[in-house]
Amino acid sequence: EGYRGKLCNYYQNKLRLALIGQSLFGQEVYTNLRKQGHKVVGVFTVPDRDGKADPLGFDLNLIQSNSKTLIQGDKKAGFSIFWADDGLDTGPILLQRECPVEPNDTVDSLYNRFLFPEGIKAMVESVQLIADGKATRVPQTEEGASYEGIQKKSNSKVNLAQPAEAIHNWIRGHDKVPGAWTVIDGQTVTLYGSSMLGESVPAGQPLEIEGASQAGVVTKNGLVLYGSDSKALMVKNLQYEDGKMISAAKYFSSGDTARVELTDDEKKIDIWKGILSNVAAIEETTDFFKSGAASMDVVRLVEEIKQKCAGLQLQNEDVYMATTFQDFIQMFVRRLRGEDQEEEMVIDYATKDVNNMTVKMPWQCFINGKFEDAENGKTADTINPADGSVICKVAYASVGDVDQAVAAAKEAFEVGPWGRMDPRDRGTLLYKLADLMEEHQEELATIESIDSGAVYTLALKTHVGMSIQTFRYFAGWCDKIQVQIHLVCAIVIPWNYPLMMLAWKSAACLAAGNTLVLKPAQVRTHTPAHVTTDSVIDFIPAGGMVGQRMSDHPDIRKLGFTGSTPIGKQIMKSCALSNLKKVSLELGGKSPLIIFSDCDMDKAVRMGMSAVFFNKGENCIAAGRLFVEESIHDEYIRRVVEEIKKMKVGDPLHRSTDHGPQNHKAHMDKLVEYCEVGVKEGATLVYGGKQVDRPGFFMEPTLFTDVEDHMFIAKEESFGPIMVVSKFKDGDIDGVLSRANDTEFGLASGVFTRDINKAMYVSERLDAGTVFVNTYNKTDVASPFGGFKQSGFGKDLGESGVNHVII
Repeated sequence: EGYRGKLCNYYQNKLRLALIGQSLFGQEVYTNLRKQGHKVVGVFTVPDRDGKADPLGFDLNLIQSNSKTLIQGDKKAGFSIFWADDGLDTGPILLQRECPVEPNDTVDSLYNRFLFPEGIKAMVESVQLIADGKATRVPQTEEGASYEGIQKKSNSKVNLAQPAEAIHNWIRGHDKVPGAWTVIDGQTVTLYGSSMLGESVPAGQPLEIEGASQAGVVTKNGLVLYGSDSKALMVKNLQYEDGKMISAAKYFSSGDTARVELTDDEKKIDIWKGILSNVAAIEETTDFFKSGAASMDVVRLVEEIKQKCAGLQLQNEDVYMATTFQDFIQMFVRRLRGEDQEEEMVIDYATKDVNNMTVKMPWQCFINGKFEDAENGKTADTINPADGSVICKVAYASVGDVDQAVAAAKEAFEVGPWGRMDPRDRGTLLYKLADLMEEHQEELATIESIDSGAVYTLALKTHVGMSIQTFRYFAGWCDKIQVQIHLVCAIVIPWNYPLMMLAWKSAACLAAGNTLVLKPAQVRTHTPAHVTTDSVIDFIPAGGMVGQRMSDHPDIRKLGFTGSTPIGKQIMKSCALSNLKKVSLELGGKSPLIIFSDCDMDKAVRMGMSAVFFNKGENCIAAGRLFVEESIHDEYIRRVVEEIKKMKVGDPLHRSTDHGPQNHKAHMDKLVEYCEVGVKEGATLVYGGKQVDRPGFFMEPTLFTDVEDHMFIAKEESFGPIMVVSKFKDGDIDGVLSRANDTEFGLASGVFTRDINKAMYVSERLDAGTVFVNTYNKTDVASPFGGFKQSGFGKDLGESGVNHVII
């Protein structure tokens, strides 16, 4: 009774069904209906032709409706499930679903993105509604009711005398069947893979097209067509009447490929025979499609080859572009042998034997996917700060190079794959970038050391190590970004952390699908030049004139800058006046560090020195001023001097070196001048204050005490290894807070105390983007980084870093 009752109740709302379907859609509907407990008593597939499944032999082919949606330029697409009647599509509606049509949707993308997954769900839901007795019957009008068979090829010729968007809609609406066509050079050519272009149209070779008011352009990305409104679209592939498909970009060079000599084993591929079972013998001239193959056979061919040849990358398009057995085998074997790769990038490296290795450094501009000299042919020397020797010459770009780089970056995000690829694939590529950097981290750290003067061990851990972490972190964000405004972004990076600042500024932009134009600091270019890729990142080493052009350029929509406050103000003004481009600025600092008498003295001395001398003081969040409570002031100074005397100043590549050279000579000279001003104003120079007597740009670690609030060195950033110490009265928490906040900067700050309540009180009242408690310089890629007041605005890293490039 109990078991039978439960079984009867279970099957009470289940149906016995017969399915008419084909391919994977029907299979998924079948599987999901069975999971719901419905019984399938019959399955009817489409009629066969020549012993093969023929989808177009089934008169009720409804893909045509989706084509019309695109052809008409509808902003929404959808489907209805209705009760059948004599008019086929006029019965009462049971269920409807809809979705927005994206600008470059095709029949395939609309099907894969919406109709396939949502259609399966809707079919199963509809069956269950009927089984439960809850299915609705919404009458629809019979006005205009008809069934139109699939459009004939003769009716699908493109009318090129209409606006570009209408041409785009016509092509994508007919892709792949029956295919929109036109006449080029007397031949009927079918057009596939249409996408709209922006204002920037890439250069190429003109091509006359019948009926077009303006010649097309064959570019490296495809064929550009113009509408009657002079706007442009890009077509990716072309197919001739004999069925052969080519990349539109190769229209003028499609016959230039040399024939590959095959081995006997390579000639024995028998997958074609298995698919074309109705063909007696597969010969070189056998055409895949003329022998009866259909679109599902293309999928089968590709998947079988992938299964037999693990790791081989093959796409459905490859079959359409090599329809005869001879052409297919040639393409397949080239791909198998690795001979069908893109043209190898030519790089003119500067090489240097150093640190027990030979490092290679690109020195040219990187624009539109290739390294090239600056437009004006100029170069500039880069100097090794450890000895003043010339590392090599680097290109010195001009305003013309900026315009070329921006045009290439704009084209890359409008018609290139970066912004359009599946976000997870973009994430995979960023992970791969991080893996490559990790694989070459010793080489990158060596270059960073000879280029910027960073101590090698620090370069390995921080300059390179955190760069790798940053790209990995934002790679994980790629498929979680919901709002994607694809832009051409510009980043201007400083000379103190060339590689790490590139990673901080670029990773979130890349994760969101943007393309970049990068200007490194004029004096430090080498490690950033290693992080380039085909027009996704364009690299232009130069001076301030190039940075100004980037600020003014109308096609750049977002600019990130790390550098001085005066330059940041000029950039912000230029960005506002040009096109109101979005700006993020990480500028100067004078970060206060407050040390209370109840601190852990050992830690306060060790971390206080790190707060000042880390990376030779060339550190944006360096503690520019220390406030030490009066009762421990003298002891603190005594212990700091002891530790400074232990520091080893020397070659940054030696593993025992603590303190390397300043970044460049002009900066070192300013540091010496800074110390001279401090002495003149009455501060006590306890240690250092001079250039080290040896080749290179070495500055002595320096300590000033008795620094009063009005002094120059109390207010202005040194950006060097200069500790500026002031004392404050015991117990005067609010007084020292007032002095610490009496600055126009607000990048970072710190407090040392064992009293957690005091630590919280102080940290909540310090006007800074970051407050370190009983530590310093501890940053994390998941934590936002940026300042207040004249230290700038906008955050790098963390979710805030993502938000700033998409909102």
